[in-house]
Amino acid sequence: MKRLSVWIVALAVTCWALPAGAVSVAVGVFGGASIPVAQEDNGTGSELGIRVPVNVIPLVTVEPYFLKANGGDKSEDLGSLSITRSGIDVTGYGANVLFSFGGPLQFYPFVGIGSHKLERPGLDATTTAYNAGVGVGFKAPIVKLSFHVRAEMSAVLDEGNTESSRKWANVTAGVSYGLLSFPPIP
Repeated sequence: MKRLSVWIVALAVTCWALPAGAVSVAVGVFGGASIPVAQEDNGTGSELGIRVPVNVIPLVTVEPYFLKANGGDKSEDLGSLSITRSGIDVTGYGANVLFSFGGPLQFYPFVGIGSHKLERPGLDATTTAYNAGVGVGFKAPIVKLSFHVRAEMSAVLDEGNTESSRKWANVTAGVSYGLLSFPPIP
């Protein structure tokens, strides 16, 4: 049900805003670091993914995404015993809403929701993820390329525990290519 609601909200926002003006669709890739926040059992890892930004009105972009993150292994010393735990691998999808300001050089805060699956030995949970962050993008004037750098906080509730969550600080860079652009409706 959670997965379906994410896509329904993204579709509703897109359809609601379609008559407002020109619509553009792009596809992009991104990668960067995924840094666990206040997690002593998970190390820094990498994050890669695909985004499909749909600019529905001049200031609002809805961006479905798919990501794969690999957490780094973490060693813990318990007296004379040292234990190494595997990092948490995350596979997720969802949608972000970006509020863009500027021209060729854009600044945009964003929020998002998604469904993320967390996996490692002893952990196999699918839960709702909440994202918030800021980004800076540059659109090349002639070609349909744009470049982005983002800083984001992502949080997921631990399954079975409503009082704690796992959080990551993600720093990513990416490139997008404009596929389609529809003219404004008169």
